[in-house]
Amino acid sequence: MNLLNSDHFWQFACILYAKPDQQTTLLALQNQQGKNVNLCLLLLYLDSLNLSINTQQLNELTQVVSEFDTHALQPLRAARSYLKANQHTISDYATIRAELLSAELKLEKQQQHMLISAVNEFELIEHSEPNNIELYVKAT
Repeated sequence: MNLLNSDHFWQFACILYAKPDQQTTLLALQNQQGKNVNLCLLLLYLDSLNLSINTQQLNELTQVVSEFDTHALQPLRAARSYLKANQHTISDYATIRAELLSAELKLEKQQQHMLISAVNEFELIEHSEPNNIELYVKAT
């Protein structure tokens, strides 16, 4: 099996996330169920490649994103949200917002790289109709 490429995954994720229905669904999974968007995108990417993971591998991937979410992405999102709510008191809000969005995008890309590195350590199973995303969505 060839190793997965983080740049190919990034391109797949950008194309998929740009679709309005996908973005809405993924953000609902994040905001209502606490799921990780990058992990969802990875699972959809694996589905597109007809590759399947098991529950243990899913748990490992969840661990990979958890600490990074807690210490890097969530605080940045919280800061962005706070600034948005108080934008009338922030003199250079537009510039600050743009820079925070840029930083968040770089962190998202880093997290995707971390996920691909982890998946490349797995023995993936070829499956004609994988449904990795369902495995994740149904996980508690």
